[in-house]
Amino acid sequence: MTPGLQHPPAVVQRPGMPSGARMPHQGAPMGPPGSPYMGSPAVRPGLAPAGMEPARKRAAPPPGQSQAQSQGQPVPTAPARSRSAKRRKMADKILPQRIRELVPESQAYMDLLAFERKLDQTIMRKRVDIQEALKRPMKQKRKLRLYISNTFNPAKPDAEDSDGSIASWELRVEGKLLDDVRPGPARPLPTHSAPTVPVPPPRSVPLPQPSKQKRKFSSFFKSLVIELDKDLYGPDNHLVEWHRTPTTQETDGFQVKRPGDLSVRCTLLLMLDYQPPQFKLDPRLARLLGLHTQSRSAIVQALWQYVKTNRLQDSHDKEYINGDKYFQQIFDCPRLKFSEIPQRLTALLLPPDPIVINHVISVDPSDQKKTACYDIDVEVEEPLKGQMSSFLLSTANQQEISALDSKIHETIESINQLKIQRDFMLSFSRDPKGYIQDLLRSQSRDLKVMTDVAGNPEEERRAEFYHQPWSQEAVSRYFYCKIQQRRQELEQSLVVRNT
Repeated sequence: MTPGLQHPPAVVQRPGMPSGARMPHQGAPMGPPGSPYMGSPAVRPGLAPAGMEPARKRAAPPPGQSQAQSQGQPVPTAPARSRSAKRRKMADKILPQRIRELVPESQAYMDLLAFERKLDQTIMRKRVDIQEALKRPMKQKRKLRLYISNTFNPAKPDAEDSDGSIASWELRVEGKLLDDVRPGPARPLPTHSAPTVPVPPPRSVPLPQPSKQKRKFSSFFKSLVIELDKDLYGPDNHLVEWHRTPTTQETDGFQVKRPGDLSVRCTLLLMLDYQPPQFKLDPRLARLLGLHTQSRSAIVQALWQYVKTNRLQDSHDKEYINGDKYFQQIFDCPRLKFSEIPQRLTALLLPPDPIVINHVISVDPSDQKKTACYDIDVEVEEPLKGQMSSFLLSTANQQEISALDSKIHETIESINQLKIQRDFMLSFSRDPKGYIQDLLRSQSRDLKVMTDVAGNPEEERRAEFYHQPWSQEAVSRYFYCKIQQRRQELEQSLVVRNT
């Protein structure tokens, strides 16, 4: 047995001392509160000496340099430390069982912690539901009230400017969303069976008051065409057109001014701006599906429903559809892939029909205060969608919650530190002498680990250490190793001379 490799004697636990009383929480200083005990660094009593490599002989790193730096390992940067600080989990808030036994009132805190966990799970589940809901179109059916009115300016012979000397009329087309319509579930626009959308007859209503609706009237339409009497205004001046472009400025209404002193018949063609875009189906496809105007996705879904209802899907190759006589007439093939349907639908989809309104521009003074009113069904974004988006993007309470979480973690750590100090005081009060002896033995082992000292210098400096039974064997091994070393050196020198 090689000298100096004996293990230190095991620490005997004192009767009445609780297990683990000399093992404080990791990172907590050992000894009484205040300065480090015995003037040594902060250590943990009872630490086993297995944490150091036996063959490692390395000086302690200088102050300010961590162990990872001295070993050449990467040191976590400030962002990494901040990320690790943010990784605090719910388990870090839990009070140890021993503290709960000492303080029965702490059960109220644990109940709050359990409630917080349930609340976090509920909020997270609701956030996921909101995110899924935002992926689907959320439309609300509303009534857009359209107001059509006109004014007539008779000719004034004594007018100084040329505009006043000629009779003229001015047509105004305005509209607003009705605020008294209650929000309802998203429904598709009603289908139309004829190109001209039927509208109710005009009725006399007072002019609308300024609307507080933020969305402009023109934003509901893709284009507006006013067709005047061609016999009065000729083939080149009888059309007034407005089409939306990427740079179009939205407006609350349109005005058309023309010279004339006769009542004029006009036709208004309004093309709604459907979002998502809608298409008018080919008459044959419309009769097959029972649809007139719908979005592309709704048309494809209706086709798939027709295929399933009539069992047109190939039983051997699910990718193909075996068309019936109506299907073959529309798509002009007996068999096709379902993935080809969107491409073939392009030739069967037409632009939707415009809303057609026939109106008479009257120059009768008794009709000047009358306004024609029409209601049009439109779809607008659900107001709840904006609130849901703002809820997901809101970070108003995150900083406050994070600050409170940090305060809770700091409080729990402080409680653990107080628990360690309490255990130290209790252990010391029960057996001061035994506890100090255990502390000295523990610090002695830790000192050898920190200074890389092999053996036991305190025992080796005494003569009795070398009168043990193993000393004779150790001396013999020492001289044997020296003789073998010398023999190898002589053999090497002889080999060099012979060469």
